[in-house]
Formats: sequence, structure tokens, C-alpha cells
Amino acid sequence: MCKTFIAAILVDNRLHDAPKLQEILTKHGCLIKTRLGIHEAGESCSNQGLIILHMQATEDEIKAFENDVKQLEHVKLQYMNLEC
Repeated sequence: MCKTFIAAILVDNRLHDAPKLQEILTKHGCLIKTRLGIHEAGESCSNQGLIILHMQATEDEIKAFENDVKQLEHVKLQYMNLEC
């Protein structure tokens, strides 16, 4: 059974983890309905970022996604389930 939820990914070291995180997001791209990336921009770009994902997945797909993201040292993942 598919669940719809919001995933928030906090990246504390974008320079180190962004390339691998992008690979993970691409690998699980069919689960992602909407993606929003936020970081402080300006003269010096922030090394911290936030990615908000609107996702739809089965329990097994969620676990596979979570396991991949948890391999990244400077990345935190949290979910908010959406109910109809």
C-alpha cells in the first residue's frame, strides 16, 4: 500500500554530501512528486541546505530510500505522514 508523506532532508555539509545525495534522489526519483531545495545564497553560498520532498511510496520503498540517505554522514532525514 502506498503512503503519501513529506520528507525533510537537512544537509550540514553540502560540498561533501550533495553529489552522493543527488545520486540517491535520482535512484529513488520515481517516488518523488515534488522537490524543493533551500539554501542561503549570496556572496558566500551556505554549506548547509534543506531539501523538502513530497513523496509517495510503499513501506519497502521508504525503507530503501531511508537506508540510502542514512549512509551520508552529514545528512538528517525526517518524515511527516499525510492523511486523507
